[in-house]
Amino acid sequence: MDLVMGSVLILTCLLLFSYWKRSCKRGKLPPGPTPLPIIGNIHQIDVKNVHQAFTNFSKIYGPVFTLYFGMKPTVVLHGYEAIKEALIGHGEEFSGRGSAPIFQMISKDLGIGFSNGNAWKETRHFSLLTLRKLGVGKRSIENQIQEEAQFLVEELKKTNGSPYDPSFILTCAPCNVICAIIFQNRLEYNDQGFVNLVEKLNANSKILSSLWLQLCNMFPVLIDYCPGTHNTYYKNLTSIQSYLSAKIKEHEESLDVTNPRDFIDYFLIKGRQENHNQQSIYTRENLIATLNDLFVGGTDTLKTTMRFALLLLLKYPHVTAKVQEEIDRVIGRQRSPCLQDRKQMPYTDAVIHEVQRFIDIAPNSLPHEVTCDVKFRNYLIPKGTAIVTSLSSVLYDSNEFPNPETFDPGHFLDAKGNFKKSDYFMPFSAGKRVCLGEGLARMELFLFLTTILQNFKLKSLVPPKDINDTPQANVISVSPPPFQLCFIPL
Repeated sequence: MDLVMGSVLILTCLLLFSYWKRSCKRGKLPPGPTPLPIIGNIHQIDVKNVHQAFTNFSKIYGPVFTLYFGMKPTVVLHGYEAIKEALIGHGEEFSGRGSAPIFQMISKDLGIGFSNGNAWKETRHFSLLTLRKLGVGKRSIENQIQEEAQFLVEELKKTNGSPYDPSFILTCAPCNVICAIIFQNRLEYNDQGFVNLVEKLNANSKILSSLWLQLCNMFPVLIDYCPGTHNTYYKNLTSIQSYLSAKIKEHEESLDVTNPRDFIDYFLIKGRQENHNQQSIYTRENLIATLNDLFVGGTDTLKTTMRFALLLLLKYPHVTAKVQEEIDRVIGRQRSPCLQDRKQMPYTDAVIHEVQRFIDIAPNSLPHEVTCDVKFRNYLIPKGTAIVTSLSSVLYDSNEFPNPETFDPGHFLDAKGNFKKSDYFMPFSAGKRVCLGEGLARMELFLFLTTILQNFKLKSLVPPKDINDTPQANVISVSPPPFQLCFIPL
């Protein structure tokens, strides 16, 4: 047995040395800690506090360093200047999407989130253009969000002020906004098909944040040969795709090319226009992948942010009181909040920004990849090298945000109490891979949260000082600890 183990270890070291040698020939990677065979630098990273591990590495190796997750090198960008220089100054070269086997086995390099090259560029361009046609960023979508906010209020009133976990209902509201965009119509919260969809989205959100799925991404062999929650993830995703496929079929049967109703119609019409093009991206498979990206991207992050916002408002009742005073003064109780109100509500705007900064929902964003050999800060990074952007290092920069570990809306207010913008506010990332739905998400956050606070007093089940607001961190995203609260009608 000792001979076998020794042979395996020697073989592994030789393979790793061979990989390093090829990398060295192709480029000069930034410095970093020495990796171990097979596992790389995983043993040096606390998955519960990746930000601190990256900060420690940056103090030794600088703002650009190399880590090995398994046997593949990953260049980490730490700090505002390095991330800005890469994603904006070298936007095209850093615009690739890094390998993520868990996602790519389902998406098959289709859609928006995990595709690359011309297919990604064209799909993203089409999606942006179509979302604008459908009113995203305009008054029409604002009206839909306002309407959904009122449905949300009515559902919360049904709790009768009893202890309530808002996770499900806070998924329904943004999910319905996406439904209105891609299906034309919102769905009732008790519609069984909609309930099943929301439940699977929530279940996959939890699975996706698990350490096991991160290991599967680093060691894809686990996906094929080991049991685990990734199988449940695939099962749920297959069910979601079947739901989307049925909706597409309904649209195909009722399509009027002269009167597109929603995102699906626009895509189908474009597909018919290009049916002679063998390289066309307007296929049924790409439509399903794109719709799935819109659903997940437009629902999960917003749901988590709103849950965190409510938890922080419970934790800091003096902040809540100031927001509600601003709502009473600017909006009152007789009409629905609108986006124009935001200009007159600097404190509320600052609170929402501080929630996003503080929770740091995507600490390292999704992995990037360089699209060609690129010279960056005296290093030559080979084409295909994975890039991790530490958004935490920007959102928690102590020079820009004094006492960054403290929740403080003052981070976004000047001395006169006016809202203060910050270039360091990067919860949606930056550059060519910036979140497609950033504008929509910001609209929803303001309108949903102000409408809730206009109609309810938030009551905690425990004293504010005992509320745990520590994010449950993992590699891809964070989530708040489970909690309940009472929505007391005003």
